[in-house]
This record gives sequence, C-alpha cells and structure tokens, in this order.
Amino acid sequence: MEDDPSRQVRVRFVTKLPPPLRTPPAAIAVPADLTRMGLSEIVNSLLAAAEPDHQSQPFDFIVQGELVRLPLQEFLLAKGISAERVLELEYVRAVAPRKQEEPCPHDDWVSAVDGSNPGFILSGCYDGLARLWKDAAVCTQILEGHNDAITSTRFINKGSETEGSLHVVTGSKDRSLRLYKCDTSVIMDYPKRVGAYKILRGHTASVKSISADPSGDMLCSGSWDGTIKLWAVEGSDDDDAVSLKKRRMNSDSSGPEESQLEGSATSTLLGHTQGVTAVTWPERKTIYSASWDHSVRQWDVQTVKETWNMFCGKALNCLDCGGEGSSLIAAGGSDPVLRVWDPRKPGTLAPVFQFSSHSSWITACKWHPSSCFHLVSSSFDGKVMLWDLRTAWPLASVDSHEDKVLCADWWKGDSVISGGADSKLCISSGIQIV
Repeated sequence: MEDDPSRQVRVRFVTKLPPPLRTPPAAIAVPADLTRMGLSEIVNSLLAAAEPDHQSQPFDFIVQGELVRLPLQEFLLAKGISAERVLELEYVRAVAPRKQEEPCPHDDWVSAVDGSNPGFILSGCYDGLARLWKDAAVCTQILEGHNDAITSTRFINKGSETEGSLHVVTGSKDRSLRLYKCDTSVIMDYPKRVGAYKILRGHTASVKSISADPSGDMLCSGSWDGTIKLWAVEGSDDDDAVSLKKRRMNSDSSGPEESQLEGSATSTLLGHTQGVTAVTWPERKTIYSASWDHSVRQWDVQTVKETWNMFCGKALNCLDCGGEGSSLIAAGGSDPVLRVWDPRKPGTLAPVFQFSSHSSWITACKWHPSSCFHLVSSSFDGKVMLWDLRTAWPLASVDSHEDKVLCADWWKGDSVISGGADSKLCISSGIQIV
C-alpha cells in the first residue's frame, strides 16, 4: 500500500459544522497518500462547488476519535484500519491563531496573565506593577504597592460584583498578596493608578501562585516557603485577624494617606517539602497544588488535610484541572513534556497523555474554558503551543515572543494571551474551537 502512489481510499466526509460547511454525503475516492492539507483542499473544493462564495479555510480530520496527523495510508496502517471499506472522515475547523494583535508593551518581564474576564486582561510584571488592559489594547489601570516582582494575578469572580467594578488580587516576590477594586465605568486617556485596599501577609518567601474559590469569597496561595495559605477576601474591622492600617502612598512624607486593611491567613496547608509553584481551586471543597518536590497534591478545604498525592519525578512549575468533567490534571515543569493525569485511575502514576514538542522547561498550562480537548502551554523555548487530546502533535506553535515565555492563558475562548522575558503581552486571536 505504501509503495503504490496510485492507491486510492474511498472516503465519506461528515461534520457537525452548520449546513453551509457540509459536503455532499456521497463517498468519493481520494489518493491514499493525502495529508490533512490535501484532504482540506478536497473539502474546500466540494464546498465551493455547492456555494461559490465559500471562503477556503483549513480543516482537521478525525477518525475513531483521533486527529489524522500522518498521510492517510500511513494512519490507516498504524491504526489497523482496512482501506478496503468506505472510511468516514469527520472534519472540524483547524485550531490555529489567524491573527497576531499588536503586543502590549511593559517595562520589564511579563510574569503573570489572567484572561478569565472577556473585557479585560490582567497582567503582572517584574517592575512590581499589575496592569488592567481593556480589549487587549489600552492600559486603563496600573495597580501599585508591591515592592518586588509580581508573580501571579487573578480576577476574583465575586457574586456580588456590580457592573463597572472589578476585584483582583496579585501575589509578589515581596511575600504578600494585595487586593484591589478597579472602577472600569470611566475610561480615561491615561492609566489610573490604583492602590490596594487590603494586604495579606503571612508567607515567609515569594508568593508563586494564587487561585480563587468558585464563589470568590476565599483565596489560596502557594509560596516558595512550601506552604499553601487560605485567605478570606472580605474581613470586618472587628475581626481579630484584620487590623486597619494607615500608610502613605509615597515615601515622601507629604504624600496622601490611605486606609488599608491587613489580613492574615485563615488556614495553612502543610505537606509539600519544597516550594509550591501552582495552586488551583476548581471546586469549593477541593484544591490542587504542584511543587518543586515533584508532587501533585489534592487538599480537602474543610478538613485542611491532604487527601491524595502523586509523585511524578519532575520539579513542577504549573498545573491546571480540566478535560471531561474537569477531572484531568495537566502539569509541566523541569523538562519539555506536558503531562496529563487522570486521578480517577488509582494505582498508576503513568500519564494518560504526554505532549513533548517543546524544547525547554514548561512555564504554564491552561485548559480551554469550554472544550474538554484543548490546552495551551508556554515554555522557556519562547513558544506557545496549542494541544488537542486527540493527537500528540501540537495543533499550532505560536512564535510571537523573542525570549522565554513565562505565562499564558485563554481569553474570550478564541484567543491566547502570553507574557515573557521580552517584556511583551502578546495576543493571538481568531482561534476557532467548536
């Protein structure tokens, strides 16, 4: 079969895409050595024959739940699928950025991004400032107060949040977390400088990662001190854990004073033996963490106890929960491999998926907010990669950075945002994920 260039395979193209993108149902014969690019050309030709105004676009092809990433005949041989019968090829839109937006410049390394708000992007920088970007274009607020690099930024999705006001939290190498309220109802010609309304102290080393519980009432933070701390977002003045402080906005004694709450942790989770590099709080009762001690751990928030752990043999830099039922754990660290585990399969530490196209340490990984198949990762190799669980090859490799990429996230479901040592926040848009 491989040696016969005239060999053909009978295929029927099927899709879940809407009617303008549906080909006729009849089976046709195609060359057996076609790649997905050639198959995509055939689908576009069939669509154009039925609809002359059809705009050609790239497609991917799925056979028995797996994306075709080899010439068709090689794929069939590898999977033991007979080439004698009609092969059903499901086609979907290819997942890749179609546009690179203008980068948002920073004054130092961009070390943290959060794209969970559709109207704004939150970035953290080594200059100690966080920035709020409206529509990935205009910096509307500069969040100040930290005296060292920011390592984590998060929108707090508070249920009581009103239109025109955003609550955010930042973590820093200065060992503190800071809470901010940002008025977004008025956009000025220049960024408004905002001070924190509350400082959370208690870590004895750099704060590396922050996550909010689904309600937005609590936060957790992981630190290089090896601990995870839980914090209440709100606190009353008569709470023993909260004291009202006066601080001057500037070192100059003539600067304005600002009332500011200081809070301490409500609980501390102990168990990691080295720095905690990533925390995520996917459901109210459960926190997951990753560490340089080579472990992923699960914690019960109510009992403040570890309920599950897994040692994977690598120092870890990032993790995220997603996939079907949000039950899979993706993590990356001190090698070029992005690994995915299924904690529902006890007794095995083997990853259920491994992606190994990066060439250096992995710095961030995030599941797509509405797809159980798609992830994004970033690396010291300067690349951002898009992945699909149905193939081991990257769907796309984004080369918009000129140095190490330190952070990445999805934004609005169709864009990827990333920050790096080139001091740029980059936005890759037009990603069509069905």
